[in-house]
Amino acid sequence: MVVKSVRFALVLALAAGAVSEARADAIDRKIDALMRKLTLEDKIGQVTLASIAEVFHYDKVTSGAYGNVMNFGTAPEFAKVLDAWKKSRLKIPLLHGTDIIYGNRTLFVPPIGQAASFDLALNRAASEQSALESVAAGTNWTYAPMVDLSRDPRWGRVVEGAGEDVHLASCLAGARVEGLRAGGLVATAKHFVAYGFGEGGRDYDAVEMGEPFLRDRVLPPFRAAIAAGAETVMSSFNAFNGVPATANGHLLKDILRRDMRFGGIVTSDWGAIDQLKNHGLSPDPLDLTVATFNAGVDLDMASDFFRKYLPTAIAQGRVSKARLDEAVRRVLRVKFEADLGKRMTLDPAQARATQAKLDPRGREIAIEMGRRTTLLLHNPKDRLPLSGAKRIAVVGGLADSPRDHMGPHPALSKPEDIVTLRAAIMARAEKAGASVDFLEACGACRFPAATDDAAIAETAKKAADTDVIIAVVGETYEESGEAAARADLALSGPQTRLIDALAATGKPVVVLLSGGRPMLVESFIEKVDAIAMVWFPGSHGAIGVAEVLFGDASPSARLPFTWPRSTGQLPLSYDRLPTGRPASADDKWTNKYIDIAWMPRFPFGYGLSYGRTTLSAPRLDRTTATAADTVKVTVTVANAGPRAVRETVQVYVHDVIASRSRPSRELKGWAQVDLAPGESRDVTVPIRIATLGFHVEDGGHVVEPGRFRIFTGKDATTEEAAEFEVTKGSKVAPWEAPIPCVEPGAKPAKRK
Repeated sequence: MVVKSVRFALVLALAAGAVSEARADAIDRKIDALMRKLTLEDKIGQVTLASIAEVFHYDKVTSGAYGNVMNFGTAPEFAKVLDAWKKSRLKIPLLHGTDIIYGNRTLFVPPIGQAASFDLALNRAASEQSALESVAAGTNWTYAPMVDLSRDPRWGRVVEGAGEDVHLASCLAGARVEGLRAGGLVATAKHFVAYGFGEGGRDYDAVEMGEPFLRDRVLPPFRAAIAAGAETVMSSFNAFNGVPATANGHLLKDILRRDMRFGGIVTSDWGAIDQLKNHGLSPDPLDLTVATFNAGVDLDMASDFFRKYLPTAIAQGRVSKARLDEAVRRVLRVKFEADLGKRMTLDPAQARATQAKLDPRGREIAIEMGRRTTLLLHNPKDRLPLSGAKRIAVVGGLADSPRDHMGPHPALSKPEDIVTLRAAIMARAEKAGASVDFLEACGACRFPAATDDAAIAETAKKAADTDVIIAVVGETYEESGEAAARADLALSGPQTRLIDALAATGKPVVVLLSGGRPMLVESFIEKVDAIAMVWFPGSHGAIGVAEVLFGDASPSARLPFTWPRSTGQLPLSYDRLPTGRPASADDKWTNKYIDIAWMPRFPFGYGLSYGRTTLSAPRLDRTTATAADTVKVTVTVANAGPRAVRETVQVYVHDVIASRSRPSRELKGWAQVDLAPGESRDVTVPIRIATLGFHVEDGGHVVEPGRFRIFTGKDATTEEAAEFEVTKGSKVAPWEAPIPCVEPGAKPAKRK
């Protein structure tokens, strides 16, 4: 039996701290000495981030005009940069950044799928492995993790995040940062701020948001990432309350620096400073340079505005030399604390050898990720796991498309290394004594796609001769990720017609959904026997998926978002505020739709397994508490089924009476327990009372005295509850507000 705590590993090793006091003093002295040697050009070079391009000026690395570089993803490319750097006068280490979103040489299931595991240790391991593989190619900095919440999966970048819940996202942000740092990368929390709340789910769109909501829902994952040691924060493309985030001094100075106590680097996003002209701030690049640098951006990614226009801005007195020195010191401190000077060497041949083959450890993590992220959504007749079938049809081009298995961020992975769903299912079926027929049908059925009714009919005819049909449908890699917002989450027309034709055969149909967000299942859920979400499986995740399909492992993933019935329900989340007219089927004048059910298709936290687990009502170790206390919530979990299972016990809290409206459910903790058939265990989840509060307009965090209800169960709709009373509340400053999964006074663990 294993019970997994939700506090990530760094909390267990916090006493050491990130940088010893003596080392910090030594770094300060080193920076002071170096600052006296820097020319104005040198300093501006340190706040410039230049990307590889068709024409890259390597001589600017030598001169110091390019103090940081990005996107030299392979070792031979970066070796050219190092050759130029070796000729530089001061040989200040370079930050070399690359997008390492969910793997490099080895690709894992994307972050949204990883979030479905609810397994912090597994998320940390994948991040560490991604970092180790990236460092081998010369990268020392990544623009990850993305910690943006989103309640609107029309936004394509939900694939990069952790879903809709602030507690889960915060815990994952910390675990992922810790993994990246352990693997040797400087980590970036992005995008600051509220990027996932763009109007209509459209990428780059404007956001209007009150500050209490911002502090309650949007900022905690950033705070958790910073607490775990994220050295950089990336400003977002969007305007926030009318002011673009990249030029928003209130966000970057008042909130990030003052209230969140962030001391690292603020970098712009790709070309964001140049793009401010499209926001209407000014057509003059000098004005935009002044606005962003004075607002708090320390590093210009790819616009090249700081290099070109800061000298003039300083000469005119529009930017102070002190502000430039402040930014340069931050950049240098990150470089020296990460000890990048020792990593400014690279043997291209050795790096190529390392990258030429997949790391066995990465392969095992990827397979385990496939097992733990396969999300069983629908299985009313227990068709899964597969048993007794002698001939299986795997249908759909996505089942055998390596590029689509890789998702929108392939990094340095190679299509020839991808184990596809077709291959994985075929290999596992052979062990079971079954054969597999692969039927491509309508290929990948991309958007837009012409319906080939004849091909679909022929596919259904052939599939009818098998014992069970596995239909692989969903999104291609182009239909998810950045700049892939969708107005409709339905499957493509050919895919829905394919499922209809397969269901009409009368044979059992299992639908595997591949992609980076929820897709509508209303048109076929009653026609098929099982539905599972398998995300973009990556390099070897499909092996884990096949194991789940055949019952080698029980599915244990849980939804990190609310799954809608209709795109028209969006945005949608479980933790929304109540209304004065709550939904009622018997009363028209209540909070609901008239054309569909108001409830989602699947709630947050939902997921099926092959076992039959039962959870007792929650038991509390106390009935009264103060804001300084912790309440321990205990639940007895029993496995009454014939298979071993992993259950995720979820704990939600509701502030029953408060000075402002509070969500009816807020996730505040969880624990995972592995149970053999017939086994039962007590699971205890500690809930810090300080985390049960909310922010008010002045930025303070308040826990009010009064009655609280604790719910425990398998998803956000659970009704099993117990109550306790907070007898003494609290109000603390923004920087003292509790952070999910971070103990008070915690400091990042030492970088390995």
